[in-house]
Amino acid sequence: MTFTMGPALLFCPADRPERYAKAADRADAVILDLEDAVAPDAKAAAREAVADSGLDPDRTIVRINPAGSDAFEDDLRAVAAGGFHTVMLAKASGTADLVRLRDLRVVALCETPAGVLAAPAMASVECVVALMWGAEDLVGSLGGSSSRTPDGGYRDVARFARASVLVAAGAHDIAAIDAVHLDIADADGQRDEATDAAASGFAATACIHPSQVPVVREAYRPSDEELSAARELLAAASGRDGVFTHDGRMIDAPVLRQAERVLARAARR
Repeated sequence: MTFTMGPALLFCPADRPERYAKAADRADAVILDLEDAVAPDAKAAAREAVADSGLDPDRTIVRINPAGSDAFEDDLRAVAAGGFHTVMLAKASGTADLVRLRDLRVVALCETPAGVLAAPAMASVECVVALMWGAEDLVGSLGGSSSRTPDGGYRDVARFARASVLVAAGAHDIAAIDAVHLDIADADGQRDEATDAAASGFAATACIHPSQVPVVREAYRPSDEELSAARELLAAASGRDGVFTHDGRMIDAPVLRQAERVLARAARR
């Protein structure tokens, strides 16, 4: 199963149904959040709103509460009632968490130490179409107080989790989704992270505010210079076998695959 949503995925609190349509219109896909965004006493009403939303299942992800939690089964009933087929499992910690989800398309959210270490195993499960990582829950569960250094960059433990989830997803040929950028006003920081995510191989970046969507889309869209260089390289490779030199660079199959990825990113939007 291929994950085709993206590159900009927008979270929307599931207890704010008046925002659903706008979020779906602004982004490439909307993530209706039944977990952290909704207070316990508002979850029942939020599930009803999800079930009655009428949103396009092909452009909607429902973030459900962790497996084993009191809310998990009720969340699944709301997903089924709404006709949705893609869920994001919060705090996914291992393959046992996925048993009840085998008939759905699952984004496993690796945001605990156990989840990060289990990312390769979860990526191998047939129903899992993507992995996502999360910095804040991860650092909090480790007893830390901040995922970022004073200059705004991620601390090493967050960078380790990000890289681990990306590599685990790539090893099993599924998508990887980059974490949210919490500082909504920091468009430059968002752009830098999304640009790095696209260049590193992430398929999408999650957003928490509509203003972040165009920034992420721009970051994932190759520049005219990148497109031109990729096209020229692939044209130069036509009819050639093996390694060759182009513009002073050694070119082999991995470099050609990177050029093909640039063209594929441009074709997405």
